Amino acid sequence: MSEVKIAAEKRSEFGKGAARRIRRDNKVPGVLYGHGTEPLHLTLPGHELLLALRTPNVLIALDIDGGGNELAIPKSVQRDPLKGFLEHVDLLLVKRGEKVNVEIPVQTEGELAAGGNLLEHVLNALPVEAEATHIPESVTVSVEGLEAGAAVLAKDITLPKGVSLAVEEDTVVLQVLAAQAEEPSEDAAEGGEATEA
Repeated sequence: MSEVKIAAEKRSEFGKGAARRIRRDNKVPGVLYGHGTEPLHLTLPGHELLLALRTPNVLIALDIDGGGNELAIPKSVQRDPLKGFLEHVDLLLVKRGEKVNVEIPVQTEGELAAGGNLLEHVLNALPVEAEATHIPESVTVSVEGLEAGAAVLAKDITLPKGVSLAVEEDTVVLQVLAAQAEEPSEDAAEGGEATEA
């Protein structure tokens, strides 16, 4: 996993008015917390942060006021519901070698058995514990040939070295549902009877 370096500034203004001014400058208000330290209020560059957040569980190297780096991972991201721009971000302070609990996206490969079955993602992301600097971007699960009624449990997923489940082993991650045949509509049934008479 790569680190993304972002310059950040400490902020001393709080409240809605201050947040609006920050966003008008194409920046994003944020909070860095963790390891029992006092929360640190930051202003981050909007475009760089948006690009970094495209990678799930991205490791961000924050250069705060040019005075050294702190490693962080995004914990909570608030977006404008209509326009999609970033409104606020909470960052969790991490150290190299430290284990963190995160959710990694579950991707699938392969084709289900013939018959028009449907694949249901019970979990879109798998809760795992991993070293903060080695969080996998995703896990890939083969669904090749799975038939209706089949399920993939958390324990069935091969995880990279150093990554462990942070969920019960018997948790269903994916399941295959039988395709349901459509029942003929009442109009079609009535129409059929009329032609026979």
